[in-house]
This record gives sequence, C-alpha cells and structure tokens, in this order.
Amino acid sequence: MRLTILVACIIFQVSLIYAQTSLKEINLENGKYNVGFQHYTSIDSTRTYQIKNEFNNQLIYRPIPISIWYPAKIDTKNSKQLIVLNYLEILKEEEEWKNLPNDFLLDWFPYLWNTPQNKAHLSEKANAFSNAAILEGKYPVIVYAPSYQASSIENFALFEYLASNGFIVISSPSRGTDTRWLEGGTAKDMETQSRDIEFLLKEILNYKNIDSNKIALMGFSFGGVSTTITAMKKQNIKALVSLDGTERYNYAVLEKSPYFDLEKFDIPYIHFAQKDIPKEVLIAEKIPAELNYKFQLYDSLKYSNANSYKFNDLTHSYFSSFGVLFANRDKRQDKSDDKIMKSYNLLSTHTLQFLKAFLKDDEKAKEFIEKNPKENGFSENLISKKMKMALEKEFDYKDFNDVALNQTYQDLISLYQKLKEKHPKLHLEEGMLNTLGLRLSFNPKKAEHGINVFLLALHIYPKSANLFDSLAEAYLYNKDYKNAIFNFKKSLELNPGNQNAIDKIKQLKE
Repeated sequence: MRLTILVACIIFQVSLIYAQTSLKEINLENGKYNVGFQHYTSIDSTRTYQIKNEFNNQLIYRPIPISIWYPAKIDTKNSKQLIVLNYLEILKEEEEWKNLPNDFLLDWFPYLWNTPQNKAHLSEKANAFSNAAILEGKYPVIVYAPSYQASSIENFALFEYLASNGFIVISSPSRGTDTRWLEGGTAKDMETQSRDIEFLLKEILNYKNIDSNKIALMGFSFGGVSTTITAMKKQNIKALVSLDGTERYNYAVLEKSPYFDLEKFDIPYIHFAQKDIPKEVLIAEKIPAELNYKFQLYDSLKYSNANSYKFNDLTHSYFSSFGVLFANRDKRQDKSDDKIMKSYNLLSTHTLQFLKAFLKDDEKAKEFIEKNPKENGFSENLISKKMKMALEKEFDYKDFNDVALNQTYQDLISLYQKLKEKHPKLHLEEGMLNTLGLRLSFNPKKAEHGINVFLLALHIYPKSANLFDSLAEAYLYNKDYKNAIFNFKKSLELNPGNQNAIDKIKQLKE
C-alpha cells in the first residue's frame, strides 16, 4: 500500500534498524511562554495548480497550507493540547490525502514506518495548544522552508521550542509549481519554494503581534537553497538559519537563479551541517568525497558574519523532528538514539541562541555565538565550528538615504559628518541630492524633508547656483515666499545669468 514518491536525500539509507525515541527524551527546556498553534489554507491566485490524485484536468488557484506557532494565552475551556497524531493529520492534508484513515498513516508515506515504536509516538503529547489566542506583545518572526517535498510541520518540536521563547514561526509545505511534486531539486523548484516564502512574508504581516523589523529565514535541506535565494531578493531579512541546507551541497543550483547575488547576502548566517559521511557509505552510494568538506557558499561570502557548525552525531535526516522520531537508523553511520536526541537538543539550543542574538539583540546570546563550542562547554568531538567576520561593505549614497529616511530627514548635516568620518569614501553627488530634494519638496507631506536635503546639499556644495535655485523653488512651491526670494537672490549672486531666478523674483515682487 506504500506510495512511491520522489524523496530528495543526501544519501539513501539501507541496513536499517528501528528508532526507539520519545518526544520527552529530546528534553528541550521550553521558555516562559505557552505555545499556540494554528493551521489553515490560504490561496495564491497568481498561480494555478492541479491535484494529481484526482486524475482530472481541472486547474485551481494554488493552495498554500500554513502552520503557525506563537506565544499564546491558553483558554482552559477551549484550548486543546496537541498530540503527535494531530500533526500527522496535517501531513495527510498537505500530501493531498486528507481523508486517509489514520490507521493507514504509518503504512502510506515512505518516511513513516509502521513499527511499535512509531505507533507509540502518535499518542505523545506535544507542547502546543490549538484554539489559543496570540499573547499580547510584539514578537520576532521566523519563516521556515521545509526539506524536499516535506510538510510544514516536519520540525514541530523545534518550532514549539522557539515559540515558547518568544518567537512566531510560520511554515508551509515544500511542493511543486503546478502539482504536489517537485522536479528533482531544480532551479525551478528553488524559485517555486522561494515564492512560497515570499507569500508567507506577506501573510505574516496580517498579524498585529509581529515585529516586522525582526524577520529571519530558516530552511532544512532543500529549504536552505530557497531561503538563501530569498535572502538575496528581500532586503528586510535580518538573519538566516540553515539546518544542513543544500546550499552547501548544490551550489550550482543557487547560481542558476537570476536573483543570485553574493553582494546582497550581507546578513548574519549560520549553517549546521551533518557529520562526515563514512567512506563505506560514500563508496556504496557513489557520493563525492568532497561533500564532507566543500562549502562554496560559505567560502564565497564576503559581507556576512558567517558561522559553520558540524554536528558529529547527526546525519542529515535528524535535523528535523520527524527524522529524530520516525526515521529508521542506518547501522553504517548513525549514532545511538541517545546521542541523536542530545544533538538535536543542542541544535535547537544553538538555533535559539543565534536568533536571540540577531533578532532580540541579546548580549549573552551574542557571546554564546561568538565563542567556540569548547568555550561554551561542548566537546569538539560533539560539535566543531568555523566562523568568519564580514568585510566592511562600501557605504554609498543609497545607504546614506536609507539612514536619512529612518530618521525622517532630520539633522542631516550632523548625520553626514558622522557617516563621513566612519566611511571616508562616502560621496553624495550634487545631482542626486538636487533630484532627491525636489522629489521630496513637491510632496506636500514631505516638503520639510526636501528642504533639509537641500540644506545638506548646500553644506557640501556651498557655491552651487543650481542648488540655491532648487531650494528657492521648494520654498516657492510651499508658499514660503520670503525664503524663496532670498534663495533666488543667492542663486543670482553665483550665476547672474540665471533667467529662471530673475523671472521668479520679478513675479514674486509684483
């Protein structure tokens, strides 16, 4: 009865033994918040989609199943604590087998195995509650991209842990452009998942409890490729977490994207990698040996504070809650269940510390990330790390304008002097300032901003007749005739042939 589907993995697992874990044994120490959970389906009307299992030619708008974990206010009457089975029922829906009887669950999907141990997981209590209101406050957001053709809830234990520590996590399944099926990890698949991430970025803005200035991306396996490209597209992303992301293993797919631009990847980045694959497995599965050491993206990054960890007790599958709980173990390389669960716990802890450092500006978390594992009390046999600091990016007129905008174009001369001292090569062209000043001045709501830009421009170019003329026009447009006449006269002093100034002064004096 088991369906055969394409599953993208780094290796195929043979010589299997059954996992014998429990959710409790992962032993994540939750934070101070109760955790709420919502799941619903939204519609992307910009794309069409076909449900293959229905065997017809009907096209629908592309459905986007969405799962959200968040700090919650628990209603003891209506809120219900989830069990693992509730999450797997969402898996059924996302796999487009919503009406599949639960008795078939462990037989139907190729990454769930019908064993006594896995059956026992179904009744285990999770930490999230349904029908719970979002707690008052503003929370940072993590947008998650799953592994190849995986569910939005594949890492539910990690998501509950992050939500209990004051984050909102939003996720949707990894699915193809036109149907449930991806093509095989292609550039098209990457772009499809990236567009889904962008859909979630818009969707989360509907929630008043989010801090829209504190958004990070996180991806597992193929999701790492898609989040990397999205971070290059979207300049409002503050950090990126990669759970053994395929950007390490398939750099060539990244380069095929029209959005690929290393110059735009300038956010804090952390990559958690699997243990070295044993020689026996490399040979048997015909895996290139360079997979264990090559990391072209990390080596190519210039403007990102980048951290690369290797978890020496985790193979690729165990970077997800599903893998830790349900995956069968490969005797050739997998460690014991106890070591896997402890390492998943450490993975979750490191993820939390990174997100606290760069989304919550937590100094202790920054210190934790800056230290090596040994300094944090972990054996180098368990975790190894390398890191590099970002090169200073050239600060140009667009960067200056971003900062000026953030302070509503006030105190521009003081801002310019400070930034010029820090970035000696900063150059603000007269023409750019003149255009920006006029653009702002002719907007009734931003007239003061435009005049401030002209005052800065004249601080830099005090002998520019054209700038005085433009400033005069700004005052005139805003009916400040006294200052308009004064600045037209200043322009004429520098350029007696300025006919525009002559004509405007004449008009204003009539």
